[in-house]
Amino acid sequence: MTTIRLLLSLAYRDLKEDVYMVAPPRLTSIPPEKVCKLKRALYGLKQANREWFAKLSSFLLSMGYTQSMNDHSLFINSSERSFTTLLVYVDDIILAGNDKEEIA
Repeated sequence: MTTIRLLLSLAYRDLKEDVYMVAPPRLTSIPPEKVCKLKRALYGLKQANREWFAKLSSFLLSMGYTQSMNDHSLFINSSERSFTTLLVYVDDIILAGNDKEEIA
């Protein structure tokens, strides 16, 4: 569980708005009348999907992919010798192309 929590904390972006939550019941260091202000999106928040996609998009753009203007979930990386497409659908990714190294 520690590894999963670490990966999730790295995967989700910083929140752009203030979000507060009641402290988990087993967390006794926070008084019951207090709440926690979240710094990052967590799985299950309504902001989580948007923030995950924003982080993935910025990473792909930094790697040279171009985001389609017609379908924002489609990313394309092409050169004279290779063509790679990456299509994001909810939490699935379809990757196709003719360059095995780029796909790997």
